[in-house]
Amino acid sequence: MREAAFVKQNKDKWLTYESQLNNKISSPEKLSNLYIEITDHLSYSKTFYPNSSTTQYLNELASSAHQKIYKNKKESRNKLVLFYTKEFPLFFYQYQKQLLISFLLFLFFALIGVYSASQEDAFIRAVLGDGYVNMTLENIKNNDPMAVYKQAAETDMFLGITINNIRVGLMAFSLGILAGIGTVLIIMQNALMLGSFQYFFYDQGLLWESVRTIWIHGTIEISVIIISGCAGLVVGKGILFPKTYTRMHAFVKAVKDGLKIVMSTIPFFIVAGFLEGFVTRHTEMPDFIAIFIILASLSLIIWYYVILPHQLYKKTNNEF
Repeated sequence: MREAAFVKQNKDKWLTYESQLNNKISSPEKLSNLYIEITDHLSYSKTFYPNSSTTQYLNELASSAHQKIYKNKKESRNKLVLFYTKEFPLFFYQYQKQLLISFLLFLFFALIGVYSASQEDAFIRAVLGDGYVNMTLENIKNNDPMAVYKQAAETDMFLGITINNIRVGLMAFSLGILAGIGTVLIIMQNALMLGSFQYFFYDQGLLWESVRTIWIHGTIEISVIIISGCAGLVVGKGILFPKTYTRMHAFVKAVKDGLKIVMSTIPFFIVAGFLEGFVTRHTEMPDFIAIFIILASLSLIIWYYVILPHQLYKKTNNEF
């Protein structure tokens, strides 16, 4: 059967199925029956149209149904735990491409920051500010280049940094409403600052000192800014490429999906704020402890946002 005929024959069923998924009072029996039918269609589509948008659409429907059926079991008390451990990672599988784009954009602008800083000293001051540069140069003279992380009280610094980071994440997401352009600007701003910052310390002969210190908290902090950028790109994609949906429907769906992604970053922003407020200031700690924290943080991010979604997706597909 040609794909167009397959879609025409079953489109009404799929729309009904989608409606049932959005109906909070749908009975588990009805959901289960629809689930069985849609997985049959998915299996057929995978066989004859493996790389088509139809297969992708049916896979999203089946995944959503799988999540809703399992949520209807006696798990309501652990709703938040389920969101972070199962529902979100499985949901996030579909946005791995946007995550990669966000990462590549950040890397690209960070390298521009490094190159620009290497060509013009004024660029560093323009990006980081005269006050910060002058203060850091003074700290370097006093043999404590990372003194900036010791100035505020631990709790005050933790709260201030966490709130500011969450604000940046929300901006990266919400500015996706400008067809994704606003999100790209937020990614660019933060990446240029990071590139300039790292080159500044390299130029002062303190690259390792800066890396082993700031990446204690920066590994998670920068990662979740990139993930928040992914959320903004999801919104932008929904506006620009609605696919078979109306533009308004695609926009609303993209905003809901982007908000889920941002919600997933909040615990990580809190952890990053805690590390910056309470741990980074201890510049006297041995290198192996700093390296362990950095590698553990990076492993956690990669596992949660890349490996776990793929594992759950494969597991769900096997159940289909």
